Amino acid sequence: MGLPILEGVPPRSPYDDLVHPRTRKAPSPQVEAERDLVVEDPSSGFVGAVVRCEKDVVHLEDRHGRVRAYPLGPGFWVDGRPVVLVRPKPQAPATPARSASGSTYVAGARARVAREGRIYVEGKHDAELVEKVWGHDLRIEGVVVEPLHGVDDLPGIVRDFRPSSGRRLGVLVDHLVTGSKESRIAGQVTGEHALVVGHPFIDIWQAVKPSVVGIRAWPTVPRGESWKDGVCRRLGWEDDTGYVWAQRILARVRTWTDLEPALIGRVEELIDFVTTTP
Repeated sequence: MGLPILEGVPPRSPYDDLVHPRTRKAPSPQVEAERDLVVEDPSSGFVGAVVRCEKDVVHLEDRHGRVRAYPLGPGFWVDGRPVVLVRPKPQAPATPARSASGSTYVAGARARVAREGRIYVEGKHDAELVEKVWGHDLRIEGVVVEPLHGVDDLPGIVRDFRPSSGRRLGVLVDHLVTGSKESRIAGQVTGEHALVVGHPFIDIWQAVKPSVVGIRAWPTVPRGESWKDGVCRRLGWEDDTGYVWAQRILARVRTWTDLEPALIGRVEELIDFVTTTP
């Protein structure tokens, strides 16, 4: 005998338990857009790693160095599944195992009394970049970095400094290529206790990898035109080169991996030179 039918209540149907598929779909998980996370935009097929995350925007770089910006939120895939990208949570301050230069971080170490030796770089931007990446190492070693504001006065600076054993001088020069004015000046002052090395870049800006600042490559600027101003015009950046350096370039440098190897090797060479007693 079947179950009694209650008055006013319709009998159950075998289809009563069917549920629309959309009601069964679980919400996409939230994933923090941390640096180097590989993300796919299925609508365009673009796949890239997170290079930075701003307030509401994430920047992805593909294997060809192309960078695209997307609004944070749903519509992405990670590891073949849909996700909602969100800003990474602020991390509690912690003592890093490595410094920005990749060396072992010495927690709680007091800066060493400055050596008599010095490292000179061409300008303010050069000094700020070296400090940001190698600052920890320089304080541990007691090495002071000072800007030259150009290489024309280098012979006089070296003469006044009077390099000697225990008082070594290292100099980093922009665009040091064979036959250039800079190479001729470097040849005049390099000796047993003074070392001049250089990188091939026209300006220290170029020593920062293009992908770090969200561009494909540093633009070519014709000779005779101010290189920094020409770069800003061609990239549509602000015409204030000080602002561009501080906010668009230096602020995005985190570690030595954001720099070109041609600069990294030269800075390490100078630090070794001025801290080694012959």
